[in-house]
Amino acid sequence: MSLLEVTNLQTYFHTPNGVVKAVNGVQFSMEPGEIMALVGESGSGKSITGLSIMGLVPKPNGRIVDGQIRFEGRDLASMKEKELRKIRGQDIAMIFQNPLTAMDPSFKIGNQMGEIICYRQGVSAKTAWQESEKLLDLVGIHDPKRVLDSYPHALSGGMRQRVMIAMALSCQPKLLIADEPTTALDATIQKQILMLLKKINKEFKTSILMITHDFGVVASLCDTVAVMYAGKIVEYGRTSRILSDPEHPYTRGLIGAMPENGTGNKERRRLTQIDGFPPDLMRLPQGCSFYERCWEAQKKCAEQEPGVTHFDEQHVVRCLNREEESYAVLNRS
Repeated sequence: MSLLEVTNLQTYFHTPNGVVKAVNGVQFSMEPGEIMALVGESGSGKSITGLSIMGLVPKPNGRIVDGQIRFEGRDLASMKEKELRKIRGQDIAMIFQNPLTAMDPSFKIGNQMGEIICYRQGVSAKTAWQESEKLLDLVGIHDPKRVLDSYPHALSGGMRQRVMIAMALSCQPKLLIADEPTTALDATIQKQILMLLKKINKEFKTSILMITHDFGVVASLCDTVAVMYAGKIVEYGRTSRILSDPEHPYTRGLIGAMPENGTGNKERRRLTQIDGFPPDLMRLPQGCSFYERCWEAQKKCAEQEPGVTHFDEQHVVRCLNREEESYAVLNRS
């Protein structure tokens, strides 16, 4: 049984100007111990997918209108808040994009970590403090006592991110959702954080859903990758396959726009530019959402929404121009 199965997830935001279809039919699954990436431009629906899994969609405007989020066979989308609290933070944890705003600025790190551990593990404050020290040491903080006695604003960005990871690990979750955990960090600290996540995956067998826009991060860390555009997954497959032979034009554009994209190609080349802007999620086009920006678009792309086509069991694409190629591959096999 898969650890996580997301089926036809639709998360909408109701505004005075209309309905924003932030996540519009997302579907994927994760196995125990797998590291999977959600990749795409800002506004593609990556973070809202993660918040939907956690049951943290901003209310009252946002809500899951359809679909299932099955975690170990239980549908999180249909659970009441009281039931969800038993899973959130315990079995599923999240590293937020900005650790400074994710922590309470008026409390010291030790108080915030200790509260989580006391609540989830039912231990004394003294035991929680000792456990907090061990966790900070685990994530590479060499002076945990000083950090526990500090306020969030007194720490560097890299230190705050490590504290967030330690908080997420405090209950040894089975699934860790990392929302852009290396954003705004310099290259050295970024590499350390990625190595730390890889260590956590290996030692604790923790599955990780990595939300990122950086294919360099995907290449160095992830087993599988799902490329999101306008609230949908347009391509999904093994990371090595996607990097070496991407099928969707949008995926090729994202990879081509990265100076270091993890493909191993050291040749000097001109970076790809994806012209135009993502569509308005309140007024999605009739056909393919990528139609107006796609250099391979045909007339049918403006009229017909692409379905999911399979190149093999682990590689799926949403592109009308790839349907015939897909059928040819399947027939040969």
